[in-house]
Amino acid sequence: MGERLMVVVGYESAELLDIACVTTSLAMANGIGDPAVPYRVSVVGPGGGPIVCGSGLSLQSQQSLERLVGPLDTLIVSGGAGFERAADDLRLVGHVRRLAGESRRVASVCTGAGVLAAAGLLDGRRATTHWRFADRLAARYPDVRVDPAPIYIRDGNVYTAAGVTSALDLTLAFIEEDHGPELARQVARDLVTYLQRPGTQAQMSLFTAAPPPRNALVRELVDHIAAHPDHDLSTAALADRAGVTPRHLTRLFTEHLGQPPGRFVRQARTEAAAHLLESTTLPMTSVAARSGFGTAESLRQAFTGRYGTSPARYRETRRRQPPR
Repeated sequence: MGERLMVVVGYESAELLDIACVTTSLAMANGIGDPAVPYRVSVVGPGGGPIVCGSGLSLQSQQSLERLVGPLDTLIVSGGAGFERAADDLRLVGHVRRLAGESRRVASVCTGAGVLAAAGLLDGRRATTHWRFADRLAARYPDVRVDPAPIYIRDGNVYTAAGVTSALDLTLAFIEEDHGPELARQVARDLVTYLQRPGTQAQMSLFTAAPPPRNALVRELVDHIAAHPDHDLSTAALADRAGVTPRHLTRLFTEHLGQPPGRFVRQARTEAAAHLLESTTLPMTSVAARSGFGTAESLRQAFTGRYGTSPARYRETRRRQPPR
């Protein structure tokens, strides 16, 4: 193989960062590493004309989507404000489906998952997208197992990335897969970006993802849960602390946090465990105790359910990265 043809698909109101994160990272890999099998990157769009991005800036397609033929190394569909129109465009979706059959890898960034789903490429697969659009994707494509938490997911030869700058993480993963971890590290350093978030890392930190709840009672309980994950945080105990009934507390949490107290506590404890795994060398039993799971097996089950990987594997992955 003389080069790896990496094709990025854009369309009207695509997200410029979804495209640029991929193309810039691959160009840097070529320049820094001088790989034996370099990347050839091509941005394509319907008709081969300009791609007017959601920001108003225009990119010139290097080739028309309709005339492009394989084999391709990797087909990457960008996301953006225009993703629903793109997913409804039978011609565009048909060409994505055709090219996917001629590609070694297929990927989407952000809401580009909607185009892959419309092409049937995510049926029966686990996939992610930007957390804000995950429910919409799941509702429209019930055959897709949508997981809104990870930065990116690989299911077979199909990859889906969470949103916008997660394209960097996905592309760095491609570079590592193709050329080894050292080149991926060099590219990340030149990009001055985080090296290298594992795909299983949650898109949002539970405690920084959203502003504090407006309800003072819920806000006080959220602070208590975050500070004391190893305490008794049962719904009954939290309701007693707040001076309300468990039923009323459940209504408040659902209204202000979108989930009942038990689910919120489990999520908070898993986040606390992830922090301990990354920042300490505590044994699993101690991590489990401090994060409120009680046993290492309970921790493992909860952690795997949320992140798709075991606590031990998560710690190993994080420890391989240079200090930030």
